[in-house]
Amino acid sequence: MKETATSCSVVAALIITIVFTAAFTVPGGTDSHGRPNFLHELSFKIFAISVALAFFSSTASVQMFLGILTSRYAEADFLFSLPNQLIIGLITLFFSIASMTVAFGSTFCIVISHPWRWVTFLIASSGTVPVTLFAWIQFPLLRDIFMYGVGIHKPMKIKDVYM
Repeated sequence: MKETATSCSVVAALIITIVFTAAFTVPGGTDSHGRPNFLHELSFKIFAISVALAFFSSTASVQMFLGILTSRYAEADFLFSLPNQLIIGLITLFFSIASMTVAFGSTFCIVISHPWRWVTFLIASSGTVPVTLFAWIQFPLLRDIFMYGVGIHKPMKIKDVYM
């Protein structure tokens, strides 16, 4: 659990750095008043929302993983607190990766000119590959944690005690 939290917190910190930078270097630049040039484009609105969601969910993910790393590691923590923190951390990390990918796709739509819309769509939709890979790789871990948590909370039967 500690190694997973360490690895995932590094990834979440990288995402925080990337989307923080992207929020202040808006695609298309700014006008003389400091407003983004594509402020009224739908793609820019999607970009702004997805960057904010990626930033906040990555920050929540880092906090969850740091909570795991700084835990006192008591027996009770392993039963309730740590599995719940790992679940929340992995879900928020997945959400931040998905939001960052949406931000990339919307940026690509802003930057590429209109005659190349089909290329833009192909490249932006290929951003689903890393999100799907992360979900596919981390799903067994999440499934095991959920099954472990469900197994703790359900009452034991007499035959389970003696077998």
